Amino acid sequence: HVVVDIPTGREAKIKTMEEAQQLAINFIELGNRLEMKIRCAVTEGEQPIGYCIGPSLEAREALKTLAGSGPPDVVDKATSIAGILLEMVGEENGQARAMEMLTSGKAEAKMREIIGAQGGDPDVKPEDLAVGDERLDVRAVRDGRVLWLKNRSIAQIARAVGTPNTKCAGIELGVKLGDEVKEGDILFSVYTDSLRKLGQAEELLENMEPIIVGNRIGEKMIMMKISESTTPGSERYIIDR
Repeated sequence: HVVVDIPTGREAKIKTMEEAQQLAINFIELGNRLEMKIRCAVTEGEQPIGYCIGPSLEAREALKTLAGSGPPDVVDKATSIAGILLEMVGEENGQARAMEMLTSGKAEAKMREIIGAQGGDPDVKPEDLAVGDERLDVRAVRDGRVLWLKNRSIAQIARAVGTPNTKCAGIELGVKLGDEVKEGDILFSVYTDSLRKLGQAEELLENMEPIIVGNRIGEKMIMMKISESTTPGSERYIIDR
């Protein structure tokens, strides 16, 4: 039994519901040929799930979620997909059952059992997972509301500082879509293990705006400035608001 997650949205690989549905049909047909039971979940792909990008940061967030203090969107997605799988094997009210496993501590206990079986520390705490000492905070330059998170730009910055090979590198978001911010608020923080990598992220940020803040949709007309020095193909946009 397999559940395939298909994130869909302007900033995801799959842009439209039509594309997502066709991909789901392809997966299910392939599963039938391989005698596998496959279900697909078309999920929100307009922004990252949770607040963390990068090995250590994501592992920290996962441990916090299992301990009951994770972001609501991580909890919802995890229990929804787990619920589909549970219903595939005969359980009723799959998401509610998955949520019960999470809130009761059973899910965390099982994860720690798995960590121990693989040679890790089953008593590991989120703060035991190191993040880079070099940090760059990117702040809002105006008051407003978060209108757009550019997943690909965020991923490009994360790669520039070493993610995923550098385990301590990554990005921690301070805001999500729709959040209200004040000038000077942290939009996201970049972590890595060297000033050189941090400098590469700063260079990228001179020509991109990964998180767009405005007062209403359509207020910010210029999404990107293009000049002769702009690298062709460095950013691609699908405009289908």
